[in-house]
Amino acid sequence: MAKGKNRPDVEINSGSMADIAFLLLIFFLVVTEIKTEKGIPVKLPPWSDEPPPDVEVNDRNAFVVLVNSRDELLVEGQPTTIKQLKRKAKEFIENPRRDPTLSSSPQQAVISFKGNRGTSYDMYLSVYNELRAAYNELRNELAMREFNKPISEFTESDSLAMDYIKEQFPYRISEAEPVNF
Repeated sequence: MAKGKNRPDVEINSGSMADIAFLLLIFFLVVTEIKTEKGIPVKLPPWSDEPPPDVEVNDRNAFVVLVNSRDELLVEGQPTTIKQLKRKAKEFIENPRRDPTLSSSPQQAVISFKGNRGTSYDMYLSVYNELRAAYNELRNELAMREFNKPISEFTESDSLAMDYIKEQFPYRISEAEPVNF
């Protein structure tokens, strides 16, 4: 079929296509949720150009946890598994039998956690979670003994009780700069 001279060219009006595409783009930007990583909730000290002061910690009150590049865990110089870490940390912090090789009190206990630059992120998180879990369990046990309810049931009116528990078992996890060892 030949085109006749009297037939107009068929065109699609595309003037508003850019507007429609722009509106769709805005719509998807507004309604799309972007997942963000929550990370580890750690309160960092404010930035300072001055080097941090040396803090003297009695060796008795320091619980040393090392992780090498092969994700091997060393606690107080002894090879340990992740499953044993929480129990050992709790025993060190609380020292229920008043062992002279463990911390003198929960307020004085410091957990020194040091990783290697080659330590896997999963291992780092596993160790960190176990150390935090040790403190959380000790706090929860104290809440049950003193207030007959777990910390998860505390309300705003229990803020003094929560302050007391935090005072008895303060988080004292010191993370050292990773090195190669």
